[in-house]
Amino acid sequence: MKNSRRIKRMSRNRIRITKMNLTSLMDVFTILVFFLLVNSATTEVLETPKRISLPESVVESKPRETVVIFVSPSEVMVQGEPVVRIEDILAMEGDRIEAISDRLAKLSENVIGFKTKVVAESQEITILADKSVPFNVVKKVMSTCTGEGYGRISLAVMQKSPESVQT
Repeated sequence: MKNSRRIKRMSRNRIRITKMNLTSLMDVFTILVFFLLVNSATTEVLETPKRISLPESVVESKPRETVVIFVSPSEVMVQGEPVVRIEDILAMEGDRIEAISDRLAKLSENVIGFKTKVVAESQEITILADKSVPFNVVKKVMSTCTGEGYGRISLAVMQKSPESVQT
């Protein structure tokens, strides 16, 4: 059957819905996801346990990812695992704490994944010590860490604004 002129004209003016090419849209979303994943890990905030109250200081540098030792008024934890009690440390002779030394040696042996490898190779420790803990205990913990080869020791503090510092 022949098409009339009217049918031809209507078919020319008809809006045609074409298929949308999603390849470029998927590329943009993939790049966005990778960007967000990479940049979300750049900031790190050490979460302080509720049992520990840190001393305050004006801090200029951000913390790095390291092995973390919590020294609370009652016990010492290495990477979240309780290791030794404060009373036992005060009763010890010498500067080396065997329980902490053993835990640090175990941590350096159990390296799984890129992130833990970077932390283990940095040979750096961050100590979160409660301000009520005697310095003798903190000194023994620091001495044990240097004995295990961790040469860079950082003490964590609560950041306060520079305006609150009195001159």
